[in-house]
Amino acid sequence: MSDEVDITSPPSFAFTDEQQLFRESMRGFARSKFAAGYHARAQCTEYPSEAYDQLVEQGLLGMTLPERLGGQGGDEMAFGIAMEELAWADFNLAEIILLPSIAALMLKDSEAAEDTAAGIAAGTRHIGFCLTEPGTGSDAASLTTRAVPEAGGWRLHGEKTSVTSAHFLDCAVVFAATPTGGSTAFLVDLDDTVSRQRFKDPGLHPVGRGSLTFDGTFVPTENRLSPEGRGFHHVMGLFDLSRPIIALMVCGAAQRALDLTIDYVKQRTAFGKPLSEFQGVSFALAENDTRIELTRTLAYRTIGLRMVGLPHTRQAAMVKWFGPSAAVEAIHECVILHGHYGWSEEVILQQLMRDVSAMEIADGTPQIQKLVIARRLLGREAKV
Repeated sequence: MSDEVDITSPPSFAFTDEQQLFRESMRGFARSKFAAGYHARAQCTEYPSEAYDQLVEQGLLGMTLPERLGGQGGDEMAFGIAMEELAWADFNLAEIILLPSIAALMLKDSEAAEDTAAGIAAGTRHIGFCLTEPGTGSDAASLTTRAVPEAGGWRLHGEKTSVTSAHFLDCAVVFAATPTGGSTAFLVDLDDTVSRQRFKDPGLHPVGRGSLTFDGTFVPTENRLSPEGRGFHHVMGLFDLSRPIIALMVCGAAQRALDLTIDYVKQRTAFGKPLSEFQGVSFALAENDTRIELTRTLAYRTIGLRMVGLPHTRQAAMVKWFGPSAAVEAIHECVILHGHYGWSEEVILQQLMRDVSAMEIADGTPQIQKLVIARRLLGREAKV
């Protein structure tokens, strides 16, 4: 959506009583079920199947899908609330359901893909996004993966990289170049014509990341999800949702680090008094609390703008570059405030920092987000 509309005075936002009750319910569920086990799960590369099944049972994989597809028919604000609360308890579990939830929104209006969308909600289909390539990164206009037309469909050739949970997926939304130019989005079953590689990353171990290489993978005609050559345009609107959702996820993780640190500095003493009484400690907490609250507020505001049909691309880009940076900084400060104890793997701070730092790159680097903002301010013709 264009940002030509004046949005200097958008509608005010506050949670309704119903949304606040949902937040409390989601917080109770996430923290009671997952918070204690986050640290152990986060250090293991095994997919957390038991926890995943609990997410499915709770209906979190189909939050925004219509009831006819097995979803809850929830709105984007509820989705954001759920993701922030889940990320406080277990950041990796939030990441595991992020992309399937976004993909499901892309599939729900495609008659051929309805069964897959329903399978996502039911937890029986595991879907990913395949946009990034080894030599192109965020340059979606220069895709080298090709979709070659043939009778009844297409054949895919090429490699996609940085695919979340690549080792675990059974289908994917794949963006490929077509002979008419531009990119086209396809729903692809990942059969034996697809080879996989898993990367060794410093964080997000249960989620995993890797590459998928397509060697003549067949895609039937009805599995084309976008108009030919318009795949990237078809998905851009979903980036404007995933970006504030990611910001809320990192807020959840950073808030956990701050909560843990606030408790610690109240109890830990130095020079005869609690650490919390030292201005160097209290001001650091105040500064980081401010940055996380600013991120949270802008993220929910962005979703609010989306829900009433107002432009929000600029705000989505703002919160996507600022939020992960603020969260990493906050968690790092919490490590320092814990002293040598914070450097230990015995507490979760190091793990939180590794997991959250991935979000500085995911869904577009800070440089990409700033480019989006600058173009909204100066026009696409500007040399930015």
